Amino acid sequence: MILLKITNSSEVVASKVGKFLESLTPDAMDQTTVEDIVVGKLIENLRAEGIKGEVAAVKGMELEAAEIVMQDAMRVRRHERF
Repeated sequence: MILLKITNSSEVVASKVGKFLESLTPDAMDQTTVEDIVVGKLIENLRAEGIKGEVAAVKGMELEAAEIVMQDAMRVRRHERF
């Protein structure tokens, strides 16, 4: 299993739409937007390599140093099979 944590979603959104528009969107929305783009590209590239599997975007789980921290309200926000 691979766990990916995106740490610069606000900066990515700002580079795509500009600092002013980014400042109008909440960080959580930036995170969700960037996660959805990454999941889509990841699936696209894995399919091209002939790899089959599943990918999920999960809320309520954090990667902190070398530990995975799960919160009480953990849920799968998006799930895709490819």
